[in-house]
Amino acid sequence: MAATAALVLAPACASAKPAAATPAAPGKPRNIIFILVDDLRYDGLGFLQSQVRTPNIDRLAREGSYFPNTLVTSSLCSPSRATILTGQTARNHQVVDNTNSSEEGLTFFPSYLQQAGYQTAFVGKWHMGNDTDAPRAGFDKWVSFQGQGSYWPAGDLPPAAVRAGAVNKLNVDGKHVPQKGYITDELGGYALDWLKKERDPKKPFFLYLSHKAVHSDPMPPPRYAHQYDKVNFALPASAANTPENYKGKPMWVYNQRNTWHGIDFFYNSDMKMTEYLRSYYATLSAVDDGVGEILAYLRANKLEKDTMIVFTSDNGFLIGDHGLIDKRNAYEGSVRVPMVVWAPGLVPAGKTNAGRIRNLDFAPTFLDLAGAAAPPQFEGLSALPLMTGGMSAEKWSPPDFIYEYYWDWQFPMTPGTFAIERNRIKYIQYYGVYDTEELYDLSKDPGEMHNLIDDPAYLDRKVALRAALYKGLANRAGDHAIPFTARYARGSVRRNRDGTGSAPFPDAWQVEPNRLDRLDDIIPDNPMKEKAHKEGRAFLPYPVMGGTRGEDGGKGKPDK
Repeated sequence: MAATAALVLAPACASAKPAAATPAAPGKPRNIIFILVDDLRYDGLGFLQSQVRTPNIDRLAREGSYFPNTLVTSSLCSPSRATILTGQTARNHQVVDNTNSSEEGLTFFPSYLQQAGYQTAFVGKWHMGNDTDAPRAGFDKWVSFQGQGSYWPAGDLPPAAVRAGAVNKLNVDGKHVPQKGYITDELGGYALDWLKKERDPKKPFFLYLSHKAVHSDPMPPPRYAHQYDKVNFALPASAANTPENYKGKPMWVYNQRNTWHGIDFFYNSDMKMTEYLRSYYATLSAVDDGVGEILAYLRANKLEKDTMIVFTSDNGFLIGDHGLIDKRNAYEGSVRVPMVVWAPGLVPAGKTNAGRIRNLDFAPTFLDLAGAAAPPQFEGLSALPLMTGGMSAEKWSPPDFIYEYYWDWQFPMTPGTFAIERNRIKYIQYYGVYDTEELYDLSKDPGEMHNLIDDPAYLDRKVALRAALYKGLANRAGDHAIPFTARYARGSVRRNRDGTGSAPFPDAWQVEPNRLDRLDDIIPDNPMKEKAHKEGRAFLPYPVMGGTRGEDGGKGKPDK
């Protein structure tokens, strides 16, 4: 009655050599500056939240367009960054966690920009490829560091090493040099130096500025250390531990509340999220300073009308939503990211554009802007027509948003997660865990509070989305495979011994023995089964051993 699928690793499918790019479009190609921050919440900007101060990013929005429906197909650092760079989903690029990422066989989109005549630079956090900071193909300029990096030169180093004079290092064009100051300011300095002194001013340029900020644990520079001392940031209403907030939610959500990624014991500390957010947004202020310096450079060199700036984040960030913090899951606070596009004369000013854009779409968009052809392995779409207003949000018809997160032994509290959103209906299922599915009507319930998975009114949509999700999760070879990497320890499993306990099983699962409808839950959902249950009978009567099939006329009580 059921088959057990073997766990197999899908092969990397991208070519190691980029296909030839077409020449840039006639006229002067537009420069591109892509500014990526780390773990910035979708509403974490000044023009969206009055308590936050980001005047320069706000200027980008005022003079450009804001895209509130920007989403990531995998909300985790390495998979998300690999999707941005390759134009592929995690099931195809195979960078599925932060533990043991491989870049074998992958081509990064700046290689195609180079072929189109662009000079390219990468400055900042890479966080892929088995933790190496070595220069990557596709970039004429390279400044990076291993892993997460550190906010300060001696940060995160053992005390004995600090006493011995050790400092963190940056890899600058293949040479390791000491980190000299606060990382956000230092990365901004390298970016400006390249713009001012190192690039060929006769060529269009692409700058990928990838900040460590505002990743945990956020540390602001001294000038902003007390910026928000008197500010109390509000937490989502769903952060409260109440029966109403957990009604219909999977058990894993409540069980995660008292873990590394839960509001009660986040990062295994006793810090309050309201306190954390003061440092979080103060750390963002240094990023905003850097945006201001870039804008000043463009203005001083009359490059404003020749340049596009895209500001966004690699992942969202939960601040207590449903009792959770950080990211990884398929809830809105995790998958939604802020995005502002600034390109005077090309992108409409002061507009909010509701068209959906995925991080999967960035690479084809940048190539489209450069007049270069998208290679065959790209899975996203160019959003340039949407960004420029050439196509309205109403006529923009992107494919279903499909989300994939593969279980990570380092942080095992979040299960493998697959989700799909179509016409504002989101369906979520979990892999390898004994738990419930979820279905939300985001048009009526943007906070994802009312799970409609068993609502008869949504039966047809649930069935259709289940099928579409499975079809959409096939890799390039047509396989449905669960990739995983080697395990080296038990992972972050600690709980506060005096904290929240575990969740009970759903009441609807609690039944008496020997029911005739005991197989109904594994029969595909359909209107006839729904009708049988509504009439108080089993859809497929199946008595226990020794019983007689259908002996009561098939009137076994269905689940309440």
